[in-house]
Amino acid sequence: MKLTAAITKGGILLFFLLFAAGADSQQKIGYVDSKVILETLQDAKDAQTNLDNFVTKWRGDLQLLNDSLVFLKDDFEKKKLILTEKIRQQKEEEIKNMEKKIADFRQQKFGENGEYFQKQNELMKPVQDRVFKAIQDVAKEGGYDFVIDRSTQLLLLYMNDRYDLTQKVIKKLEEQ
Repeated sequence: MKLTAAITKGGILLFFLLFAAGADSQQKIGYVDSKVILETLQDAKDAQTNLDNFVTKWRGDLQLLNDSLVFLKDDFEKKKLILTEKIRQQKEEEIKNMEKKIADFRQQKFGENGEYFQKQNELMKPVQDRVFKAIQDVAKEGGYDFVIDRSTQLLLLYMNDRYDLTQKVIKKLEEQ
């Protein structure tokens, strides 16, 4: 998710900040598990369900297109020996057009800038913003200098549970 990606990028910056801050100053560091927060939050569950519904519909549409392609190919294979050259070329063109239509549909729905990613951003952005705000509020209230997300790819060899802010963030979100 984008929240996790943003916090991962921020994690690298965090270590530079820690080392730049110097050894003589005390830093208060906490951590959260954004995966647990998002799994707990009903808004995130609803957004994921909505996204899953879109994906289910798109996969159904894609399956219909694939079924049509299979039918076209099977029909062509059965009849190609008795078709005139002109009709055979038309059928081959029809098959190529269907293959292109399927590829275009896949790209439009699931490609790099496809509807899936747009919908994911549209549905999850408000949830992610709310979570990020709650993390900031908990950090400010607790006087934390840094908050790390433990569910990212950031390698943390040890974490003391007393610095886990996950439940405080969930509580903050429930209060809103």
